[in-house]
Amino acid sequence: MVLLDLERRYDRVPSSSLLADASQYFARLDRLGRQLRGGKEQQAVLALQAEAATLLGKLVWDASQRRDHAGARRYYSQAAALARRVRDPELESHAFLRSSYIDLYGTRDATTGLALAEAAVRRAVPVSPALASLALLHVGEAHAMLGDRTACERSIGLAQDQLGRIDTGSVNGLVSPDQVGRLAGSCYLELGQLRRAQDELETVAGILGHSRKSRAIVLGNLALAFIRQQQIDGALAVLDQAVDELEQTRGGGGMNLVFAAARELRPWRQEVPVLDLQDRLLSLMAAP
Repeated sequence: MVLLDLERRYDRVPSSSLLADASQYFARLDRLGRQLRGGKEQQAVLALQAEAATLLGKLVWDASQRRDHAGARRYYSQAAALARRVRDPELESHAFLRSSYIDLYGTRDATTGLALAEAAVRRAVPVSPALASLALLHVGEAHAMLGDRTACERSIGLAQDQLGRIDTGSVNGLVSPDQVGRLAGSCYLELGQLRRAQDELETVAGILGHSRKSRAIVLGNLALAFIRQQQIDGALAVLDQAVDELEQTRGGGGMNLVFAAARELRPWRQEVPVLDLQDRLLSLMAAP
């Protein structure tokens, strides 16, 4: 219940506000796991500890605006080790996938990110179509970053195949049809297919209301697609929406993309709407 509550709050509030609760929960599990001497009870505690470590890695990275790569990696490595100890390939896959995000969106090392995402796919396919689908989407994004459109689209297709094996539209909040559009849009943006990226991202932005941090990421990518097509009014409109979301959540991914889009607006920096956006971004940076 504690982990579920923290995950639900993650998309509504700044990650920094959740770190203390998540750390305390992880510490309690660690003490309990050391006290137990084998058996199913210890296995269950270690599995929960692996989930908590993965969540802590996500919180640390997001709270640092995706800068504390080393801190997040330590938690993901610990989660993967615990998952191997309890022989849970799904938990190990999730830890690998989260590690791949650091390379894809943090260090921009697409080759390493691809290897980690592929490792996540291999572990997830036999046990979790939802997780396999999500990992395949990020395999596709890594291929897009490397400029391989064919491999990218093949991975997206495989992700949709895995998604088709799921009984409901979303399993444990891991993946949904909306997420396919979100990652496909990001892929086409990387590949320079700007109109296709815009179409995918506009569709998702219109229906993605439950995950505010993910919506800010979508809007940031959509703004970049608009700017690169010289559609400045469209970019400014979605950036205003993204800042609305970020004022509530301060999500690291959305923050980075919004500021990246603002940098690409420099040729129009003397125009009044762009100056107004800059004022909003300064206020966002100054907020506690």
